[in-house]
Amino acid sequence: MIRIGILGYGNLGKGVESAIRQNPDMELKAVFTRRDPASVTLATEGIPELPVAQLTERKEEIDVLILCGGSATDLPLQTPAYAADFNVVDSFDTHATIPEHFDNVNRSAASGKKTAVISAGWDPGMFSVSRLYGNAILPEGEDYTFWGKGVSQGHSDAIRRIPDVIDAKQYTIPVDAALEAVRAGSNPVLTTRQKHTRECFVVAKEGADLGAIENEIKTMPNYFAEYDTTVHFITKEELERDHSAIPHGGFVLRSGVTGTDGTNRHLIEYSLKLDSNPEFTSSVIVACARAAYRMNREGMYGCKTMFDIPPAYLSARSGEELRRKLL
Repeated sequence: MIRIGILGYGNLGKGVESAIRQNPDMELKAVFTRRDPASVTLATEGIPELPVAQLTERKEEIDVLILCGGSATDLPLQTPAYAADFNVVDSFDTHATIPEHFDNVNRSAASGKKTAVISAGWDPGMFSVSRLYGNAILPEGEDYTFWGKGVSQGHSDAIRRIPDVIDAKQYTIPVDAALEAVRAGSNPVLTTRQKHTRECFVVAKEGADLGAIENEIKTMPNYFAEYDTTVHFITKEELERDHSAIPHGGFVLRSGVTGTDGTNRHLIEYSLKLDSNPEFTSSVIVACARAAYRMNREGMYGCKTMFDIPPAYLSARSGEELRRKLL
């Protein structure tokens, strides 16, 4: 049995706990939290909820520590800090700083002869692998990634930070015409605005200046200013009734040509449709925890991404069974 520890018990941590229960070669040993452990109620009976301060003294009981914090402030500090003492997996998803995060974690994990898998999830993660396969198979071509329709938790949080906003959900939506142009093989050059739109559902305080809130959303740089954005003001009850779920998904496409004259066109398309973004991400993380455990036992130390994991190491099935059933 692969013994798993969870650090952080928000949506992602709860998803990891659920995913472990679906994998018979794994067992949850403990959940570590920065909150008062007495305030945390797990779905799995008999598992201790412990303060973060007790993590290092439990390291002999844990084969892989799964880090369920946020990419903005938690993981850049936590993953390098714990990678020297534990095999770890995180879901760091700030694409622009993944190389820096990789280097920091690699130094720590290599020094402790541990294995760390970073940026596990669906993008980065499953979508990244699809882009790699597409580029390797069709070297003459173009990559396209569309996200949604789904809830962007970061963009939703950005709206909630606006004065007089009580709560909000923001959906990222692919532009159908752009997606179909790619599928048609025309290899279009697309701007940010041409690929996605954004739709916001906002609960504002009574008496708030709705026009000012809408303008602040639509002009917010790096979040909404580059997109066609629609804002709806609704009640708290409507938000809870109609927008409590966290769905997401998207498409990765590689459009390319082969042949000496480049006349034969090909399209690779990979898509995801997710009822729960955090639960699916958690399922990918748990598979990567199995891979981290196996790689560490073989002396594959340091930081890894999903590019570095042999696909068979993700599966609980034996090599013989994989060849017989899936190959």
